[in-house]
Amino acid sequence: MDKRKQIKLKRELGYFWGVNFLIINIIGAGIFVSPKGVLEYSCMNVGVSLCIWAACAVLSMTSSLCFAEIGIAFPYSGAHYYFIKRCFGSLIAFLRLWTSLFTGAGIVASQALLLVEYGIQPFYPNCSVPNLPKKCLALAVLWIVGILNSRGVRELSWLQTGSTVLKMGILGFISLSGVFMLVRIKRENAGRLENAFDAEFPVISQLTEAFFQGYFAFSGGESFTYVAGELKKPNKTIPRCIFTVLPLVTVVYLLANISYLTVLTPREILSTDAVAIAWTDRVLPQLTWTVPFAISASLFSNLVISVLESGRVLYIASEQGQLPLMFSTLNVHSSPFIAVLLIISVGSIAIVLTNLYELINYLYFVDSIWTMLSMIGILKLRYQEPNLHRPYKVFLPFLFIAMTISLFLVLIPLVKSPKMHYIYVFLFLLSGLLFYVPLIHFKVKLVWFEKVTCYMQLLFNICIPDASEQQTSQLNDNDNNVGNDGAVIDDDNRRDGDEDNDGNGTVINIYLVLIFGISYTLLHYNPPPNSVS
Repeated sequence: MDKRKQIKLKRELGYFWGVNFLIINIIGAGIFVSPKGVLEYSCMNVGVSLCIWAACAVLSMTSSLCFAEIGIAFPYSGAHYYFIKRCFGSLIAFLRLWTSLFTGAGIVASQALLLVEYGIQPFYPNCSVPNLPKKCLALAVLWIVGILNSRGVRELSWLQTGSTVLKMGILGFISLSGVFMLVRIKRENAGRLENAFDAEFPVISQLTEAFFQGYFAFSGGESFTYVAGELKKPNKTIPRCIFTVLPLVTVVYLLANISYLTVLTPREILSTDAVAIAWTDRVLPQLTWTVPFAISASLFSNLVISVLESGRVLYIASEQGQLPLMFSTLNVHSSPFIAVLLIISVGSIAIVLTNLYELINYLYFVDSIWTMLSMIGILKLRYQEPNLHRPYKVFLPFLFIAMTISLFLVLIPLVKSPKMHYIYVFLFLLSGLLFYVPLIHFKVKLVWFEKVTCYMQLLFNICIPDASEQQTSQLNDNDNNVGNDGAVIDDDNRRDGDEDNDGNGTVINIYLVLIFGISYTLLHYNPPPNSVS
């Protein structure tokens, strides 16, 4: 069969696509909206805040390089999930899948709502955006994103390029304008930078909080693990993209903060929720409307990529036998349509629910746990499988640094603000056992689901992907069970998973919405006040 006509996730994405992809993942709305967090917890010490931004960039680089080893050693779409399964077994991988399904859907829902809020806020200058139009537009945007993702990765290239140009153009304008004004116009403000360390020095607890405020602005370096199976020469492309993008983002972030401090005082920065809007209102009042537009465009591209990444996790989980077979099917555009459809559907339900943001914040805590396990897993495989083919190995001290950071990301919320909500999050995590034990461990099957899968194939014009060269080589070389790229594939697990796919995820599909609603209720339930006679 002609390789161009095969239905499979194809390795056709190169260096420039990877650069755009990583820029979109890292640069979100934060640099436009609230860079004040670092300055606030730095006690308005300008020098300390800028040093923290630089330190966050270096530490983010170490974490990104650790995830690069995962993506290069296991170059498959959804490699993060596969890596967890290989290191810690089927149960832990299923719990990772269980949480990622809801965090993924919740994240895309919150991004869609925030996108619409900034997009239509200029039409409501003196009041907040009403909920009904905001939610209706968010649903429309989310389904448009689903349609775009169903067209395949290649169709998203133009969107990625446009979004990258827009983001970097606006940030470049803010950065260079600030530097120009500092040198030529507002020289009196240079004193803030010349005496940058004269303010009160923050204590350790404040420095820690400031660091995490800045560190999250650099998150996204792990995103290559979701699309490693579609990159050309991932062992070269992934490190090159990381070493290109992160230094560039670091320079842009530092210059943007210097620009903000050139135009606005530290107190003015702390008094606004949208620093970029305040900056534009001071420099070019007639163009203030462009900042909400830029934020919306930035969030739209982030939303597209979030749906793409979440769909890849479901795809690889289905291939590994922990979701029904239809989630590993592709449409004619080589897109996992059913996986994308599930993410969009659950995200739509999340949009309809109110007060979603608190739920997302606590599920981010669960993501920090999986990041910590990933760092431990890299070290674990270094000693358990020293002969595993690794075209790239991260410098060992970098791994320990990233492991320490991920551990702090888990412990600090528990120590700083221990709440019962974390108990509910833990119970939510364990609720995945209700499905794992009967469906995965005991392999309960529902025969009628085969018919459902057939109907879905006919309805959506989807099919099981063609065997790749890598899979063919595994069938011909079962003795060593090593793929062409050097990574070891658990082929027996995949074959067993395919036999049981029809039953392994059926009930999960039925109760997804139910569990999401129960989790939401647990997190937001407030007992009614006692009646007064």
